[in-house]
Amino acid sequence: MSPILQGIVTTVGGILAGLALAGALLWRQQQALDAARYQASHDEITGLPNRRLFLTRLRAALADRVAVGVVLLDLDGFKTVNDTLGHDTGNLLLAHVGRLLAALDAPVEIAARLSGDEFALLVRGDHEDVAAAARAAWQAIGAAPFRLNSGEVSVSGSVGYTHNPAHLSANPRQLLAEADAAMYHAKRSGAGVHGHHPLAAPVGRSRDRHHH
Repeated sequence: MSPILQGIVTTVGGILAGLALAGALLWRQQQALDAARYQASHDEITGLPNRRLFLTRLRAALADRVAVGVVLLDLDGFKTVNDTLGHDTGNLLLAHVGRLLAALDAPVEIAARLSGDEFALLVRGDHEDVAAAARAAWQAIGAAPFRLNSGEVSVSGSVGYTHNPAHLSANPRQLLAEADAAMYHAKRSGAGVHGHHPLAAPVGRSRDRHHH
């Protein structure tokens, strides 16, 4: 090979090697960026969307002026599980519940873990769609006991929901407050599932939000 040709080959090889290295660096940077975005919008324990992403999706649905509902669910006796079986077991239970809620069918648009043992569903549809999603969530939690090496733990939840028709304006804080009050009513009454009724008197909250 002539010196000139050899020089060209060497130069081209160096350029290709440099492009490959730059491409690998960009790919790693993109992977790190994607991972950071995922961590910022998803819950570490359950893998579900977190409160931030849930609120983003809820605001988008309200901005679209479509009929939408919010379902809130928390676990009955979760603090007892944490205290008696340990936080690792409690985290496994949360992941178990997260999988059950993530498997719910449409019209559930998103299932999220807000904090502690509190989960939320965003539902698009009419009032009956939201009520059906709330019942489905409650039944899914109660129908699947949590299996441990030492046996099984029965799981139950209290579920509250609210619905906002397409022609009404609302904000996420209002809908979350309505669903939260309904959830507290369900827990206090032992009903399991309770829907918000606009004409009903507001129910005061006297409990700590995440320690039952």
